Amino acid sequence: MNQETSKRIVVIGAGIVGASLAYHLASKGAQVTVVEAGGIASGVTGTSFAWLNASCAGMDPIAALRGGAIAAWRRLETQVPGLAVRWHGALSYGTQDGRVSPSCMVIDRTRIAQLEPQLRQPPEQALYEPEQGALDAVAATLALLAAARALGATVRTHTPVLGFAVQDGKVTGVETAAGVIDADVIVLAAGTATAALAEQLGASLPIHASPAVFLRYQAPPGLVRGIISSHAMEVRQDEDGTMLAAEDYVDEAPENQPAAMAQRTASAIRSELEGADTITPEFACIGLRPMPVDGVPIIGYLPQVEGAYVCAMHPGVVLASIVGQLASGEIVDGQPASALEACRPARFLA
Repeated sequence: MNQETSKRIVVIGAGIVGASLAYHLASKGAQVTVVEAGGIASGVTGTSFAWLNASCAGMDPIAALRGGAIAAWRRLETQVPGLAVRWHGALSYGTQDGRVSPSCMVIDRTRIAQLEPQLRQPPEQALYEPEQGALDAVAATLALLAAARALGATVRTHTPVLGFAVQDGKVTGVETAAGVIDADVIVLAAGTATAALAEQLGASLPIHASPAVFLRYQAPPGLVRGIISSHAMEVRQDEDGTMLAAEDYVDEAPENQPAAMAQRTASAIRSELEGADTITPEFACIGLRPMPVDGVPIIGYLPQVEGAYVCAMHPGVVLASIVGQLASGEIVDGQPASALEACRPARFLA
């Protein structure tokens, strides 16, 4: 596609989904502008446990989409400078959540102890998924946006969207305090703010903010090699020793506030891991995930108005790679992706 005929595309949202879209769109020759109300990765991306897995409990209407996510991240690692994933696998035991993936295997206590030697009491059995990994979601977002910029994309942070320019039933631009940014296509990838943006275009999308607790600790390096998901803790560790944990949101009671949960989880980690006595909480918060009411991502064009494409989903970090690849093909090349058929906004807007 040459510059004279390339589409002008405005991506609203500079989280990991918006960043992946920007990179893939720019790779296809589109003129891309990313608009972000706050800073880069300032929403749920910055509070993500960022476990890359394709597992799902029960029937999965997006099995084809989820199944391509890991391969898409591996491709991006070879394409995007500075994008690194830790492919150390994941151990799961005692969680009773029914999540399975094609690559999982049952391993015994001896193998568990080899994989995670700091576990004080390895279980008799665990599910091991060697193909899974994790990444620094903020660093990955920055790397994707840098790669998009290298391909000609523009990134405007601290630029809230005030409205949209619409002419003859087609979106023609995005209104900001600095003026209108002309567009042939706009992409709503603003996390929990996506529903409010879609509402301005006459589309009511049932996306709610689903809370989850994100915890970060200072810890001695080498306590956890991969990802451990058990009844007691869900943790992983960076090479510098930083330990990340995720907990389910309970309620607003004082004992379930992030700081209190950070202390309880720290106690659990100390009980589970040899050498973890000195871990200390560093950061604790509630992240708000964009959760469609039926749990299925909302991806595709809005039927109410021409030129408006939506990308709202959980898990965003997992799916960002494959969604960026497939959605960019739909937007730039006009090639519908069969893996996205279950995700269309029209299911809510008939």
